Amino acid sequence: MKIGVLGGTFDPVHLGHLMIAEEGRRRLGLERVLFIPAGQPWLKADRGITPADHRLKMLKLAIAGSPYFEISTIEVDRPGPSYAVDTMVALRQKLGKKAELSFLMGWDSLDELPLWKEPGKLVQLCHIGAFPRAGYEKPDLSILEKSIPGISLRVLWVEVTPADISASDIRDRVAEGLPIVHLVPESVARYIEEHKLYR
Repeated sequence: MKIGVLGGTFDPVHLGHLMIAEEGRRRLGLERVLFIPAGQPWLKADRGITPADHRLKMLKLAIAGSPYFEISTIEVDRPGPSYAVDTMVALRQKLGKKAELSFLMGWDSLDELPLWKEPGKLVQLCHIGAFPRAGYEKPDLSILEKSIPGISLRVLWVEVTPADISASDIRDRVAEGLPIVHLVPESVARYIEEHKLYR
């Protein structure tokens, strides 16, 4: 069973996230994609994160209607900072050895992987589905190999046109009273408006 894992703050979830999940599913032959919202993302400890309850509700609205997408609250339910390697260990224990896991991420995240907790262990637990990110160069695996030996054999390049959408831009647009319906699912735009998020 091939399963994709898409982690993130999802603050808010946007069409770029959904595109990565769908393209990853199709191109990597995944049976389903797990969206895993971060509880306390250690890389974003310096900024306020919207409460998990809101982020989860927006995710549910965004993936409603897709039989291939699911949400896991494994990181939200776990106290303390969220680390991908801990999540993948827990998923491996839960899903068993037959599950083939692919961690979906952008080129920017792949470049930063040496800074993550136990990156060598992470790439042994799963493949990395690497997506182009607007404004970022394709990472050089020979450089990454020096700090994460064996990573070259674990990266699966997913060549798609990157969606130039960022959650921080969406938050800024909402704060300025600008429309976001072309950046997030309509149901998510309505939720943001109803709950006065990002004002």
